[in-house]
Amino acid sequence: MDQKVRVRFAPSPTGPLHIGGVRTALFNYLFAKKHQGTFILRIEDTDQNRYVANAEKYIIEALNWSNIPFDEGPGKDGGYGPYRQSERKDLYKKYADELIESGNAYLAFDTSEELDFHRKDHQEKGKTFIYNWHNREKLCNSLTLSSEEVREKIDNGEKYVVRFKSPVNESLVLNDMIRGEMKIDTNILDDKILFKSDGMPTYHLANIVDDHLMDITHVIRGEEWLPSLALHVLLYRAFDWKTPEFAHLPLILKPTGKGKLSKRDGDKLGFPVFPLAYTNDDTGEVSIGYREDGYFSEAFINMLAFLGWNPGTEQELFSLKELIEAFDIKKVGKSGSKFDAEKTKWFQHQYLIRKSDQEIANLFIPTLEKHLGNSFDKELDLEYITNVVGLIKERATFVNDLWDLGNFFFIAPESYDEKAAKKNWKEETSTLMSELSDMFKKLTDFSSSHIETELKAWITSKEIGFGKVMQPLRLSLVGALKGPHLPDIASLIGQKETVSRIRRAAERLG
Repeated sequence: MDQKVRVRFAPSPTGPLHIGGVRTALFNYLFAKKHQGTFILRIEDTDQNRYVANAEKYIIEALNWSNIPFDEGPGKDGGYGPYRQSERKDLYKKYADELIESGNAYLAFDTSEELDFHRKDHQEKGKTFIYNWHNREKLCNSLTLSSEEVREKIDNGEKYVVRFKSPVNESLVLNDMIRGEMKIDTNILDDKILFKSDGMPTYHLANIVDDHLMDITHVIRGEEWLPSLALHVLLYRAFDWKTPEFAHLPLILKPTGKGKLSKRDGDKLGFPVFPLAYTNDDTGEVSIGYREDGYFSEAFINMLAFLGWNPGTEQELFSLKELIEAFDIKKVGKSGSKFDAEKTKWFQHQYLIRKSDQEIANLFIPTLEKHLGNSFDKELDLEYITNVVGLIKERATFVNDLWDLGNFFFIAPESYDEKAAKKNWKEETSTLMSELSDMFKKLTDFSSSHIETELKAWITSKEIGFGKVMQPLRLSLVGALKGPHLPDIASLIGQKETVSRIRRAAERLG
């Protein structure tokens, strides 16, 4: 690639950023970094009716949390700003005028009522009304009116829009980095509005002008923009500008059924579709986010990369650096990719067990503070928490799971699993447990391996089955039949606490 790669992610600030949008940003980011290029954020806020005040802040925070920050954008000027379309609106009129002058666009004065009449009339005849070559010279526009009539209408304050004049009888060849070559008959295209009566450009004009002025080399966007590709390529041609390369990403599909993944699917099946939690200021409705649900951003990004892209190898776990090295836009599929909430949890689990015990321990501390309150010992050795994490993290998916998996390491059981106690605590068990506590009290070495050796020897000397001791012992230390290797638990909570818990269980369950 001779020209320095410049790509952009151009969301509309109309609400929270869907994971489909984050994936578009991710693929742009990976492509840019793979080719030592620049990743730009441009806020496309020309639709003022749907503008949401805190959406831009949310978009930036989501990109930063995902570890795919932009190189240029609002607050990071790279010499191509401003990066909000609303701040660039004075630019676009000039380009609309240029298209009118070159004969590639025209002014249309048709009122909403007139257009509605034509739509209904066509509908009644079983046809679809399309404003294009077929009827544009019969409608109210600068192609049918004299220049004096046009001037008079403008002077009288009549509202008008600027429409693109689509070419007639042409087979337009379009190229897409993912989908290859496509052909479009220009006769089926409508004359899209480029400039609205309120003085704002439509997405189509603003998008092309901005991409040109920002030297965008590759446009990587969702497949919902595929129907607009012909118009965009024709606009580049009309301006006599170099056309960037295009790539249209496949949809992220619902886990079950047909269609695009939506917020409703997430609400119904209980998984997030937004990177961060979002509160709708108008309704007060809160939407859950991956960050608040306890996902690591690395797991989230790894999962997203695999929605539509495949490295062509068996490897599934990729750091961001590895993703950049492996990413190839040509390995992005054409067909939609089904979202799998369980697979997302699998990625999260893999990242959790690969993090060091100490890193997870530090992340676990706020959960301990929440559950233990004032009884949480600030001096509690980080080494102790780290050791606990080492014993239980294999069974966890989220850091918050660690409390349910290992709360007994921090608080002695207050109650005992009824079903388990009924089944495993017999008439003679309390006497047996009291004897076991005496044996434990006498040990001079309370390491896990020594506990295991002495415990086995003691059970053998009693000539009883292991289950008669091990299940009641687990109930005594944990309160339920769960948890890691018993000698590991005993060694970690310590000799004094182990003896105390066994004696308390013998009293309460006896």
